[in-house]
Amino acid sequence: MILKNREEDIKAAVKDFEKLLREQMDRADKMGSEKSSGKASDSATVIGLIDGDGIGPIIMKEARKLLEIMLSDEINAGKVILRDIKGLTIGNRKAQGKSVPDDVLDEIKSCDVLLKGPTETPKGGTMESANVTLRRELDLYANVRPVAVPELGIDWTFFRENTEGEYVLGSRGIKIGEDLTMDFKVITEAGTERIARAAFDFAKNNNKERVAIVTKANIMKKTDGMFSEVCNRVAAEYEGIKAEDWYVDIMAANLVNPSIRSGFQVFLLPNLYGDIITDEAAEIQGGVGTGGSANIGDRYAMFEAIHGTAPRMIEDDLQDYVNPMSIFKACEMMLRHLGMAEKADKLRSALNKALSSECPYKVTGFPEGSTCAELTGYVFSQLA
Repeated sequence: MILKNREEDIKAAVKDFEKLLREQMDRADKMGSEKSSGKASDSATVIGLIDGDGIGPIIMKEARKLLEIMLSDEINAGKVILRDIKGLTIGNRKAQGKSVPDDVLDEIKSCDVLLKGPTETPKGGTMESANVTLRRELDLYANVRPVAVPELGIDWTFFRENTEGEYVLGSRGIKIGEDLTMDFKVITEAGTERIARAAFDFAKNNNKERVAIVTKANIMKKTDGMFSEVCNRVAAEYEGIKAEDWYVDIMAANLVNPSIRSGFQVFLLPNLYGDIITDEAAEIQGGVGTGGSANIGDRYAMFEAIHGTAPRMIEDDLQDYVNPMSIFKACEMMLRHLGMAEKADKLRSALNKALSSECPYKVTGFPEGSTCAELTGYVFSQLA
């Protein structure tokens, strides 16, 4: 009976895998053939604001105030519209049984760019992350995260592939019987080539001389092996930029090694490694609450804090002490993406002051530190 059940489980798993395989082959075939560009809307630039879950509504409230200050002229002239998008909450997503409900996705696609608070992903089950869904539906293949600590000589920019790796099928692994589970990692040539070009184009346009390609290709020989191979092939087209292969474990050590870390400039990573390494980098900058994130595609772009929903802070009644810096950094990146470099530079200067020793407010996440409102007020004062 046990053997019979095992054979049935294997057959069912093979059938499921064949479906996944065909879907991913179709995705790879279509990649690049449906490339679109231009604004989602016809006239004004529409910025969609998504609160998210947990501490999301708290930091997004401050982010809206920030944008209203910095874009007051454009908003009053009808050139920019701030549009609140409701429904991307864990309660509504669970009720509808979808990581991103259809009506919410339609509203999101009516915007040009998005500023998004963190969203909760249920543990276990089959509902995938809202971020994973949005990155796929909007084809936001490049996750860009800058980290800068001038006094330590750190000026890093991370290019994380955003639509493949372990995350693309993260909710669709298989379980055979009671003692065997398998998840899947997906790397395509087309998907790797476009993130590689994004990284090397950035390096070329910003006078960067080094790009670190980060994998575990000595172990994940097929997937990471392809990622490394394609990235190095693209690198050969960029004269004067040195491509260097690193394994993710030693790179994690390199980031905390003061003797060599200042030599790194641009990083190019598959999805999972990029997620982990950029959190480590943000911690060096001052904590994950200080890091902003851009998700860029050919048509849409989404900007967000890199941290999660911080449920423990809500449970412990510490919401007044959340750090708004990560979402403010995302605002800076969004302004730069929209071609408002002067405004972005002004905001960057204010944020650098807020992170410096001259700022009297230090948010720690606890009552002994400053409040979100105090740090926000300081940032706003530097914009006056």
